[in-house]
Amino acid sequence: MIFRSPYAEIAIPEVSLTELILESAGRHGDKPALIEGASGRTITYRELAERIERAAASLSERGFRKGDCLAIFSSNIPEYAIAFHAAARLGGIITTVNPLYTADEVAHQLKDAGAKYLVTMPELLDKAREAASGAGVEEIFVFGEAEGATPFDSLYETKERAPVVFINAREDICALPFSSGTTGLPKGVMLTHHNLVSNMCQMEQMNLFGAEDNLICVLPLFHIYGLMVILNLGLYKGATIVTVPRFELEQFLKLMQDYRVTFAHVVPPIMLALAKHPSVDNYDLSSLHTIFSGAAPLGEAMTLACIERLNCQVRQGYGMTEASPATHCTGSTAEKTKHGSVGMCVPNTEAKLVDVETGEVVGVGKRGELWVRGPQVMKGYHNKPDATAGTIDKDGWLHTGDIGYIDEDGHLFIVDRVKELIKYKGFQVAPAELEAILLSHPAIADAAVIPSPDEEAGEVPKAFVVLKGEVSPDEIKEFVAERVAPHKKIRRLEVVDQIPKTASGKILRRLLKEREQAQVKATN
Repeated sequence: MIFRSPYAEIAIPEVSLTELILESAGRHGDKPALIEGASGRTITYRELAERIERAAASLSERGFRKGDCLAIFSSNIPEYAIAFHAAARLGGIITTVNPLYTADEVAHQLKDAGAKYLVTMPELLDKAREAASGAGVEEIFVFGEAEGATPFDSLYETKERAPVVFINAREDICALPFSSGTTGLPKGVMLTHHNLVSNMCQMEQMNLFGAEDNLICVLPLFHIYGLMVILNLGLYKGATIVTVPRFELEQFLKLMQDYRVTFAHVVPPIMLALAKHPSVDNYDLSSLHTIFSGAAPLGEAMTLACIERLNCQVRQGYGMTEASPATHCTGSTAEKTKHGSVGMCVPNTEAKLVDVETGEVVGVGKRGELWVRGPQVMKGYHNKPDATAGTIDKDGWLHTGDIGYIDEDGHLFIVDRVKELIKYKGFQVAPAELEAILLSHPAIADAAVIPSPDEEAGEVPKAFVVLKGEVSPDEIKEFVAERVAPHKKIRRLEVVDQIPKTASGKILRRLLKEREQAQVKATN
């Protein structure tokens, strides 16, 4: 049974992403587009369009061409949008890099993406230099100023206009975020201009927010949720976006109060704080009319707790990097919403559920792996045709790796995952990556990593290790922490006699997960 969107089909314009954004910017003139939350520094829509054009012209003068890759290694600041769209304006490919990555992790992404230029910020410059040194990066730009890097602001000095570049929206790649997909190590997700424009037009139909709204962008812009659902959709709709480099509850609440934020994009751990933390009562959040939660499932109880406490609407969406990202969204009215559900298919999108054992398509109320199809589905994984073929089938269905069911009204509920990824505060953690690091330790004979349920984070990485030498659990955790970004740290660890495996040597994570869930349940 194929479940189709209840919303009317829409026409997707055959334009580049930046063309769409700049056309919108032209209508909003001196209205604030981007505000740096901490300082109040503001870029208007007129200034945004001018700076994108000038930065694009300067990049072109330096030799940046269609198909070249620009990497952005930065936390959230207003200039992120300028760097992204200056490269996209020229037909460039933008790969967004997690600012918490280690130098080795950054280097891997830069090499894989083939980055020509790297844009970073002063506090990340040492790490950026180390990563870029052997990755073929030709020049490093920095937001602000720092010795040994080109100030990004210097790109505004040209009086020239950027050249006209023909962009084939359906074929040309615009964004190359990295995702672990349904399994394995991070892979570059090739998102075309048409993928991204399609998803913005699809989300526009869901009546999330408009030009009169103030948004807060605390979710990281290297992540597809922050990049597309907040930044680019916000600019397309003409909203004002307040950027915040990282989530700190008191600052987050103060900025929402001071800037009269009306629409807040969050993830479930932030929802937990909004529902339960006593500090929330110290701030005036009366301007807030909607909270939108994504990146991980949000339960009914947490939803209702936030609605009651903040007297606002709570909406939820579902998606993945490989879908630009949104495929499902709850409706704009109470009648179109079921708490705990991620909603129904957005326009021009189809879904079906497939029994993971039999491969048979299942109907209403039956659980299965979610498959989705629509114009927002990626072109494929960069330089990984086999991984692409394993994720998108010949009929165009994207196999999400998530287990859910669809009720009689077409509402999707996500209940589990086929894939092995851990979702720590909405961020993906690949067990295989952590297992490889653990196995490099001389005192560890074998290792397996699974998600362990956690109220605040949703899931945390837990390692099971078999020892062959003397080492403490804390020493093992520190060994891993030195080699990965903070969200990938091993938070829990258990020493065992052996790791359960199949005859072919595949880790039986299901058995470890069942054991862990039983232990967590017993202690609660």
